[in-house]
Amino acid sequence: MSTETPEFVGEHDIDATTLDIIESTLENTRYEMDRVLETTAISPVIREQSDQFPLVADRDGRMIIGQFGSAIETIIENASFGWDDLEDGDVIATNDPYMCAGAMSHTPDMLLLRPIFYEGERVGFASQWGNLMDVGGKTPGSMPVQATSIFEEGMRLPPVKLYKGGELDEELIETFAHNTRLPDHAEADIKALAAGTAAGEERVQELCDRFGKATYEEGCDAILDRTRDGMLDLIHEFVPEDERHTFEDYVDDDGMGNGPIKLHLEIYREGDTVHLDWEGTDAQVPGTVNFLLNEKMFKMFTGVFLIMAFDPLLTFNDGYYDLFEVNLPTGTVVQPEFPAPLGNRLPLMARQFDVLQATFSKLIDDFSVAGSYGTSPNLVYAGVDSDGNQFQMLEILYGGIPARPGGDGLDGHSWWPLFRTVPAEYQEAYYPLTIDEYSARADTGGAGRHRGGHGIRKVYTFEEDGAVTFQDDRAHTYPWGVDGGTHGGTSEKRLVRVDGSEEELPSKAENVPVQAGDKLVFSTAGGGGLGDPLERDSDLVAQEVRRGLVSVDAAESEYGVVLAEDGTVDEAATETKREELRRHRDAPEQFDYGPLPEYDDLEAQIAQERRAFDQRSD
Repeated sequence: MSTETPEFVGEHDIDATTLDIIESTLENTRYEMDRVLETTAISPVIREQSDQFPLVADRDGRMIIGQFGSAIETIIENASFGWDDLEDGDVIATNDPYMCAGAMSHTPDMLLLRPIFYEGERVGFASQWGNLMDVGGKTPGSMPVQATSIFEEGMRLPPVKLYKGGELDEELIETFAHNTRLPDHAEADIKALAAGTAAGEERVQELCDRFGKATYEEGCDAILDRTRDGMLDLIHEFVPEDERHTFEDYVDDDGMGNGPIKLHLEIYREGDTVHLDWEGTDAQVPGTVNFLLNEKMFKMFTGVFLIMAFDPLLTFNDGYYDLFEVNLPTGTVVQPEFPAPLGNRLPLMARQFDVLQATFSKLIDDFSVAGSYGTSPNLVYAGVDSDGNQFQMLEILYGGIPARPGGDGLDGHSWWPLFRTVPAEYQEAYYPLTIDEYSARADTGGAGRHRGGHGIRKVYTFEEDGAVTFQDDRAHTYPWGVDGGTHGGTSEKRLVRVDGSEEELPSKAENVPVQAGDKLVFSTAGGGGLGDPLERDSDLVAQEVRRGLVSVDAAESEYGVVLAEDGTVDEAATETKREELRRHRDAPEQFDYGPLPEYDDLEAQIAQERRAFDQRSD
């Protein structure tokens, strides 16, 4: 039997071993909650793509383990009941972004929150939210492009008790599902979300059984404090106190001809506090790209950037939130006022990641990250088939992740690490379409010592008449390269009609009619490159040429790599070519934004594109 004195953590009355067990169990619980949901839900956007986010919080609603931040306090504040009215077996449901300060940010996201009790006392919360296939509104999928208020984006449920003392409110869920185009999907997926929270509840109660309620609660406090201490070390090491840096980037447009839309961020440190100020960001727009950025969620995103860059073993949670001060000016695209539409907020959501990491690239020595494909594209294909059956497909697509100091960007990847691609076999089995191609787009990743990730090209052939609605971005603005790396490629959309005619489409379109036999070529943007392309390993360039990721022309013009007839590197010719390119090029800027026109010209181009498309649609 060991006689060693246990090592206690800080000022907490818990030893390090017990704390590690509690923390590891909660980490695994997060993935178990996801797995329960994925195997119980029936919609492909959850079941196949994993568009859901779990968390476990402490008794006060502070996130201990999770990914998207906690808004429990705001949810309870906006409910008709209070903290003292929560009972064992209750499950709260809401899909109204304005009632949770944007913790989930558009109406298709349904959030379920379960208070966890042990021996009659509340010890925590388990929460899970996921993207439902449809919640009503003016378009299938509930993400219209041309909506001017959230009232057009589907049914909104304020924070209400879906389960009361363990009993499901059948009338409530039936009423909600009745207002969707896919009521069976909605009901099944909401119940699956509840099952996910039940898995979290069970694991927390098991920890209380094993270690006791007091030790479990002490463990939650210690996990929060340990993360805070780790974040404080990162801030002092990597964020200089005597510097202020800003960065700007633009979302193309709002889908209604308004754009480009500016995001402006300034970051600086005072003592232990990092300030993040969005003053100078554009006002909210009429269209649906407004992003109700939750302050806690943005603090979590900032912490996640520092953790993943410099200390990936550190748990991200609510513990470090007091180390960040955030200014989100009211009435801007990152803090729109009710009832601004929010359905296609993804360009703003992804672009704030780009802006955040670019500002830190200026602030942190020898650490730079390029620009990304800048959104999470989505496509809805809906209609009535020849047998009279309604169908509705919703898919999230991916693009080029930016190059970073550790290596190349990822090709055709989601911003969210756990998201997956819907298998073509699944789509062809359940929906009237054929997937003709799913491939990486050669040369769309910016060149660099580390290459940016490539966008993807997906080609759909529709087998029934219907309509498509989709949202993308980076059709006009480029994913920037950094420190000598070049910009990535832009996105494109093209409809090939069954008669052979072709139509170029904007990056955001609503209810575009398609006929059986029509093809949609959906091409997403790449990511920017990092570092001097002439320093990239020439054998790696040759390998990517053989794999179809880099063209022969780009290998020579961008990387200075000349290939022999057998596809290997011609070393002598490559050395000569690289020396020639070095002599004739200009000194690179820190950021390569691509061949952008002047702001006024781009604004006019975006407005004209929308007018022309709307006229063709009419």
